[in-house]
Amino acid sequence: MPISIPYRQAAYLISAPKLELCPADSVAEVAFIGRSNAGKSSAINALTDQNKLARTSKTPGRTQLLNYFTLVPGRYLVDVPGFGYAKVSSSQKQQWQKQLVRYLEEREPLKGLVMLMDIRHPLMDSDTLMISWCIKAGIPLRVLLTKADKLAYGASKSTLLQVRKELKDQAALVSVQLFSSMNGQGVDELKTCLNEWLGETGPEAAAGE
Repeated sequence: MPISIPYRQAAYLISAPKLELCPADSVAEVAFIGRSNAGKSSAINALTDQNKLARTSKTPGRTQLLNYFTLVPGRYLVDVPGFGYAKVSSSQKQQWQKQLVRYLEEREPLKGLVMLMDIRHPLMDSDTLMISWCIKAGIPLRVLLTKADKLAYGASKSTLLQVRKELKDQAALVSVQLFSSMNGQGVDELKTCLNEWLGETGPEAAAGE
């Protein structure tokens, strides 16, 4: 039975520059990925109902480390470096991407990925490459079409259906939803997904949210 995670109790733990420095006690973790400035930190803040848990910035590429947030003992959210455009040097960008690939390929407690895409610019080349990698690796993927509040209801629904249609052949591993960190749209839906990924009920799980 899926556990009910107390997301509001999430607390920053560590920023790991490489895989070897990630928490050794992790039983299950979910990573938030996406193009630089796609809204990963804002989504984590909305999920945990904490305005300043994850740092946000209008400057792409601010997240440079694997940032761990404890939910309950042994279970974590991870804010990983953005991929794609960032105002950093080529060598630094390559280093981030190298660590990201290592994390995704080798991190055993990783149970699923939450990929954020701006609803106004979905399925760009870097997104589709990452989705293909996830499918090949067999990692469950939840796509959040972020900033849904920027579009009218009809337009956001149309984009959602369009993206789902594009990814229908991967429906066994990939699911898609609307999301807005501004008005909370999709937060409860995301929690339901994460509860399933983060494991079964155990003595370490806290009750409620």
